[in-house]
Amino acid sequence: MDPWIAEAAARIAARAPQELERLVAVSSPSGDVAGADEAFAVAQSLAPEGVRVERAPCSSIDHAEDLILTLQGSAPSGRIVLLGHVDTVHSHADHRALEDHGETLVGAGSVDMKAGDVLALGVLRELAERPETFQEVALLLVCDEEWRAGDFVHAARFAGWDACLCFEGGELTAGGEEAVVVRRKAAGTLQVLAHGRKAHSGSAPDTGANALLALASAAQSVASRHDPQGSERLTAVPTVINCGEAFNVVPGTGELLCDLRADDVDTFDSVLAALPATVDGVRLERALLRRWPSMDARAQTAPLLETAGERLGRPIIGASRGGASDASYMAPHIPITIDGLGPRGGGAHTADEYVVVGSLRSRAEVALAIVDAVLCG
Repeated sequence: MDPWIAEAAARIAARAPQELERLVAVSSPSGDVAGADEAFAVAQSLAPEGVRVERAPCSSIDHAEDLILTLQGSAPSGRIVLLGHVDTVHSHADHRALEDHGETLVGAGSVDMKAGDVLALGVLRELAERPETFQEVALLLVCDEEWRAGDFVHAARFAGWDACLCFEGGELTAGGEEAVVVRRKAAGTLQVLAHGRKAHSGSAPDTGANALLALASAAQSVASRHDPQGSERLTAVPTVINCGEAFNVVPGTGELLCDLRADDVDTFDSVLAALPATVDGVRLERALLRRWPSMDARAQTAPLLETAGERLGRPIIGASRGGASDASYMAPHIPITIDGLGPRGGGAHTADEYVVVGSLRSRAEVALAIVDAVLCG
């Protein structure tokens, strides 16, 4: 392993548990302005001296401004943007401070993705000591990744940069090799609204138009499109239904939500087109609330990962993942976009979310090897 990679990774890993404890201590669910501001303040306190601090408008309205930390180097070239998010899916009531369980660190938003933010901040500090190797390095932290309905406003700003490195949770291959994410599915959230007609379910049930039955039919229609082994690898999964007011009333309105994933975002249009406009007198209104693009950087990143693996002293494998990420928005603007650089863990979006302590150093090594390959060729 390159000596700088080994030494820098050891420094990052030594500080990471305490820094993660500080960041996880902040409850910062998506949309909470105070929580985001507090998380950004912690991140800023962990940044290197001399970094330029900027708060930029968020992609989502009524959110805190996002944070951009930028280092200016002395090299004529070499621009990298590091990417992360501080928002979580955990409400304030369900927030769990970081707990040390020996081999794991358990806490709300730990692996998704505050531990990744900690590693990114560590990489930023290490690069601050090597300004001669880069022109510009920025760390972009956003506060709306977990529930963004619109486009990602920051992508065009970094168009043409040499690389985007996103620090979502890392992984190993089935054979135990270090893996990073270079391919992601597109993601969509399908909403179906049912507009039926209320009626007394005992004395006059047939005068109503049952929204619940119509939504059940719509759910079956969506599920029938599920084809993960097909050409577009489409998964179509009904996930939430809200309908009905009382046990003795034919429900007149309701809502169905479905999670869609595929290789191409346009595949979702076929799911919408297959939904009926009406079911037994109930009008169905459908819309895609979220429409995340796909990402496929396998060809562009393969030579870089080979070089990085040589400097790391072990292979780095480009892998695929189904979950959505902000890296997908960056990939059309920055061909060398690599995700999954954070530490390994599990239980994301659950009360038992955790980070594997031993992976803090190994994944810091992976990130630094890739950074070194981008900047030093």
